[in-house]
Amino acid sequence: MAIDVEAVRRWPFTEIRQRYAARDVILHALALGYGGNPVDADELSFVYGPRLQASPAFATTLCHPGFWVSDPRTGIDASQCVHAEHNVVFHQPLPAAGTVVAQTRVLDVFDRGADKGAVLVFARDLRDAETGVCIASIEHRTVCRADGGFSASAPELQGRKPAALFSAWDQTRLPDHRVAMPSLPQAALIYRLSADPNPLHADPAVALKAGFPRPILHGLCTYGLVSRAVLQACCDQRADGLRALAMRFLAPVYPGETLRVDIWQNGGTLGYNCVVPLRGGLLVATGSACLH
Repeated sequence: MAIDVEAVRRWPFTEIRQRYAARDVILHALALGYGGNPVDADELSFVYGPRLQASPAFATTLCHPGFWVSDPRTGIDASQCVHAEHNVVFHQPLPAAGTVVAQTRVLDVFDRGADKGAVLVFARDLRDAETGVCIASIEHRTVCRADGGFSASAPELQGRKPAALFSAWDQTRLPDHRVAMPSLPQAALIYRLSADPNPLHADPAVALKAGFPRPILHGLCTYGLVSRAVLQACCDQRADGLRALAMRFLAPVYPGETLRVDIWQNGGTLGYNCVVPLRGGLLVATGSACLH
């Protein structure tokens, strides 16, 4: 079976309506480690109290279309798909409780070649169900590693590439901010209650079969940890301070590892690298952010 590019491009998504409560906001924040310092009022504002804030990254869990690429009608080998990049523009801060709607759409499919796979780009706009105001625009990029080469018989599709999510920045100087961000040993077990229930993040046997010594952290949990680092370093812990966050995933993170987020700031524009110091400074994610 081969990817059915036209079917994927026209995939019939239905609108998803989702109601969430303060409990859901808090559960997501606990997966990111908020509340670790019980006397830090700013940190507690994400998990407790009348000033409760929703982490901007919580938007990534709402109205998610699920693992639709596994539908046989797509022709995609879902076992070879990996989440490669993620970008969210935060137009409005999420209220601590509410109802949102979104409808996913495929933006495009790009062929990287028979030996490199295809890039699938899809997006959704998260809107307040009552007012219609757009809260967040979410773009998701997946590499379908076994589905490249489809443009060989279609010259008009050859050489096309998705636009870069972010530009390079000057890394010859020291970062302006360096944030140590520990992940909880049980982070994936908590995070899967908010979003992706894939057993790869919970079942040691499934992880081992996939080539990992133990369950790995969700990519979007890493995304949430980096958003937490940016809020801490650059936004005075205000959820409404973050305008956009783009990330490229480069290597898996294991629950319990401490990340180091190095941030280069130029006004309201940031570039960052996320590394695991105890694995030789392994670069696990990189990207950019914008502040309000």
